[in-house]
Amino acid sequence: MNCKALTIAAAIVLLTGIGAGQALAKTTTAAKPAAQATNPASTPAAGASSSSATTPGTSATGDMGAATGSATANANASDATGATPATPAAAPKVTPPKTPTGPNPYGIGRLWDTGGFITRGIIVILGLMSAGTWYIFFVKMWEQSRMLSQAKQVEKKFWSSNNLNEGIDNLAKNSVFRSVAEGGVRASQTSNTGLVNLNDWIAMSLNRQLEEINSRLQGGIAFLASVGSTAPFVGLFGTVWGILNALLAIGISGNPSIEKVAGPVGEALIMTAFGLITAVPAVLLYNFLVRRNKVINEKLRSFASDLQTYLVVNKK
Repeated sequence: MNCKALTIAAAIVLLTGIGAGQALAKTTTAAKPAAQATNPASTPAAGASSSSATTPGTSATGDMGAATGSATANANASDATGATPATPAAAPKVTPPKTPTGPNPYGIGRLWDTGGFITRGIIVILGLMSAGTWYIFFVKMWEQSRMLSQAKQVEKKFWSSNNLNEGIDNLAKNSVFRSVAEGGVRASQTSNTGLVNLNDWIAMSLNRQLEEINSRLQGGIAFLASVGSTAPFVGLFGTVWGILNALLAIGISGNPSIEKVAGPVGEALIMTAFGLITAVPAVLLYNFLVRRNKVINEKLRSFASDLQTYLVVNKK
């Protein structure tokens, strides 16, 4: 009986102890997060103490690890607080493109040296056109100036003379106005004019003289008109031919870079420039000479009309 009572009492005590232990464990577990939140720095120490309490054999190793971790954390903190800001990288230097200082590999000389007979022939043709233009201009300019000077002499010497023969003698022998006056005098001295009256006969004779002089004035001016209208196309043909040869050479070499294309093509454009340099002066000089020819023809017609009137009146 006593043994049963003791056994029951021991069982009750055991159950009571187990319940108290479980309650104490729950209370300790709930208190740990609050302690870690209030004092995080003490967490390693608590862990170290608990480790040393639970595993005495490894307490030295735990202490060394904790010390090493603390030293590393302090070093990182000091590096973070004492580090200087990194300097920005220097911008790369931009070097300007180098300007070639050597002789120009492209130009008129190279165009003549490397060009075929067609290119050289075009250059020669344009050169002859330009030379002929300036030659004709200076010759016609001198001739027109001489005729304008003779027109001034007519007003001063011819009409102020006492008679017709004296007025003709006062004019220069190479004067176109003298040739017109002599032609009119010869026509007025014709005794047998047939079906044409004397006035018409003198008018036809003077008109023939004026047409001859006008033909002489127009001589060579047509060349300027031809040069002005054809020289640009001659130069353009040279440019097309040069570009064709340049592209064929580039295609054969197999290096179609901009350096290889720009030089030969730009060199071929010189032919167009030659054509324009030849054509533009020709057109301007042509217009200038034509205007002066009109002035001279007007003076000649006025002189011929006055002379015709004088001859008809005196003949009557």
